[in-house]
Amino acid sequence: MKKYDAIIIGFGKGGKTLAGFLAGKGQNVAVIEKSDKMYGGTCINVGCIPSKKLVDSTKVLKNKGLSNIEDKKNFYAESINNKNNLIEALRGKNYEMLASKDTIDIYNGAGSFVSKKVVNIHSNGENTQIEGEKIFINTGSTTVIPDIKGLKESKHIYTSTTLMDLEQLPEKLVIIGAGYIGLEFASMYSEFGSEVTVIDTAEKLLPREDEEIADRVKTILEGKGIKFLLKEKIEEIFDKDGKGYVKVSGEEVEADAILVAIGRKPNTEGLNLEAAGVKTDEKGTVMVNETLQTSIDNIWAMGDVKGGLQFTYISLNDFRIIRDNVYGNGNRTVNDRNVIPYSVFINPPLSRAGMTESEAVSKGYEVKTGRLEAMAIPKAKIEGQTDGLLKTVIDAKTDKILGCTLLCNTSHEMINVVAAAMKAEQKYTFLKDMIFTHPTMSEALNDLFGSVK
Repeated sequence: MKKYDAIIIGFGKGGKTLAGFLAGKGQNVAVIEKSDKMYGGTCINVGCIPSKKLVDSTKVLKNKGLSNIEDKKNFYAESINNKNNLIEALRGKNYEMLASKDTIDIYNGAGSFVSKKVVNIHSNGENTQIEGEKIFINTGSTTVIPDIKGLKESKHIYTSTTLMDLEQLPEKLVIIGAGYIGLEFASMYSEFGSEVTVIDTAEKLLPREDEEIADRVKTILEGKGIKFLLKEKIEEIFDKDGKGYVKVSGEEVEADAILVAIGRKPNTEGLNLEAAGVKTDEKGTVMVNETLQTSIDNIWAMGDVKGGLQFTYISLNDFRIIRDNVYGNGNRTVNDRNVIPYSVFINPPLSRAGMTESEAVSKGYEVKTGRLEAMAIPKAKIEGQTDGLLKTVIDAKTDKILGCTLLCNTSHEMINVVAAAMKAEQKYTFLKDMIFTHPTMSEALNDLFGSVK
């Protein structure tokens, strides 16, 4: 049995970065990846990068001014091909980044625990066992498939992964789930030319967000032709005459494709964690402490598999925490992550850092707020992207920024400026008086924070 200083199960952001770091320290590392299509992890192969590449393609489509559905279908097929070429190149680069290291062995197969130090690798009907002094679980998450009558039998069901492999643009797309992933795909496929219907059991769209912002998102997306069926429970899914149908309140909604996007869950099935004594919760989430150590002293978990926010940059930060605690001076913990910005890549993108006004009030803060319409921003007018609304929440006693929500063009870039100011515990006047280049979207932060009262 071959022995390693470290075994990493999963080729995701945290895992691959840790493998490279350990190789640089001269340690022998085994990286186990179930699929040769997942080198680099979810973000590169089936998540952020391919979806954002397609989002970028919709902007090119708009500039081309195509209106005929056949022309849009051809453009979509071309966009899928361009996306595939990009992903293949990135996947190959990620593989070579580790495979080129003399002290790293990459195993293709399904990893499962035999004991707290031994992992079995099942590949092509054969089993190989290896031993690791330290083991890191980085297996990511997988799509939650709801128990809906007829769903598993339908030939028109897709996940966010498989839909992006569909080479023919669905003229009619039904999305089950109005969460962040569902809305991103609704916005994107609407821009490509699909007729999109979104179904969800929730009473309101984006219940975690500022209510006014959420209402504005709905108005903007409806303006693009997206139809929302909220407070609805799907009765049945069935196929007929080459189409898929979703039955809701007696109505049959026709679809060329049905996207399931109700959420993701930790990908722990088949890991045989109980053999190692690793504890999970009722959802299969690997339970960890503040330094990402599991219930077993030589096993850690990083990325989506441990629960919490499912962002690739969180997985990267997980690597930093493990690096500092297992191989460094132990300065970092998950408790340091008090300001985490995020973006939803609808059009225009929605970005937030910190609390909404209602959250701040519920936690006992006395607040001041600032508000700015996107149409008031000169750069937005120049680019013809004037939809949206910007809001911020301020602690009235300290003038510190409690939260900021930006629904506007390039908000995914702007929010990082706000998050940096929040992390540095600057007062809101820091951004109110900041000197920005002109004309830019970022200079709108002057006016947003200048409107605080």
